[in-house]
Amino acid sequence: MTALREGTLVPPLPPPPPPAEGGGATPAIPEAPAMAAAAEQAAAVSAALSELSALLSPAAPEAARAGAAEAALALSGDAAGRRLLAGRPEALRGLLELAAGPCPPAARPAAACLVNVSAEPAARGTLLAAVPALLGLLPGGAACGVLANLCRERGAARLVLQGLRECGGGWEPLLQALRQARPPPQLGPLLCNLSQLPEGRRGLLDRSRCSVQRLLPFTQYKDSVVHRRGIVGALRNCCFEYEDHEWLLSEEVDILPFLLLPLAGPEEFPEDEMEKLPVDLQYLPQDKQREEEPDIRKMLLEAIMLLTATKAGRGTVKDKGTYLVLRELHRWEPEPDVLAACEKLIQVLIGDEPGPGMENLLEVNVPEEVEQQLQRLDEEEEERWRREREARGSAPRPEEPSR
Repeated sequence: MTALREGTLVPPLPPPPPPAEGGGATPAIPEAPAMAAAAEQAAAVSAALSELSALLSPAAPEAARAGAAEAALALSGDAAGRRLLAGRPEALRGLLELAAGPCPPAARPAAACLVNVSAEPAARGTLLAAVPALLGLLPGGAACGVLANLCRERGAARLVLQGLRECGGGWEPLLQALRQARPPPQLGPLLCNLSQLPEGRRGLLDRSRCSVQRLLPFTQYKDSVVHRRGIVGALRNCCFEYEDHEWLLSEEVDILPFLLLPLAGPEEFPEDEMEKLPVDLQYLPQDKQREEEPDIRKMLLEAIMLLTATKAGRGTVKDKGTYLVLRELHRWEPEPDVLAACEKLIQVLIGDEPGPGMENLLEVNVPEEVEQQLQRLDEEEEERWRREREARGSAPRPEEPSR
């Protein structure tokens, strides 16, 4: 209903825990002994954290620092532990020094702990101050993970982009990492979160580097759903730049088959329909599976929707047989919100062309009151989808149709 909002983000790594459920009787006010015991426990925790921070400092022996890093990693395994560490800047600084240090037994757990803690808002100030040091660790997976979590906020993403420019290498360390046999899984989320900003998208759409072309093969990447989700999110964000649509859809990039292939199943088409499809989508094998993650399927549909914003883009998307793939996806799709995104895109492809002055859908100004009304309807629709999912419970996914 509403226009697609700029700047897809990926969930924090790891995602923050769900809020505790309410309900039940109002707890009684603790009696004096219980309050004293709680205060004693809090003092013990504070003392333990102070000791841990001291062991993480450069003054501690190397073996003790490595053991402290392992203990901090274990502590960061749950929400309460992450919050405790996030409130200890001295511990975070010790972990940062270890992560950047020459001792792998200490560097690995320290870096992994920082990825976990970076999802906590209280840790952001200390970690943002260390962005130059974190950039020096790129394209390591842990550095990508910490920066991806920090870059969920636009200000932090802007700071990281500035740091990339100032360090001289720019985007190249990240783009080079895409050529590895197994790129760091956290690289995709980092690229996605950086591309929420126009300047981030311009970096990925730099034609001299062939940057966006390096992302395309990962829409089908099976080794890491985290990396795949981030890459698809980055591509979706790049599609907001309608000035680049003609280039993205041209043979030089040819983005459309890479967006459509994960949405395609093993269905056979009549010969006249098959000829309308891009070569990569013709005669797919009988065991072809669609993208298994609903949120990724939805982002793929949204990316194609953005490519239809201009008249030229709509023409190209229609001519490449996109409707045929969406028709079969619509018959198969089990998720209501993804199904709704599919229906909206189909409507654009089969509907009449917009009137004069509205050819570019991304430039159409929607009155504020209309936008608010559409946003309210979207929220109601999302709530309905949530209730339908809860009602279905753990219903099995429908299998791909056999032919």
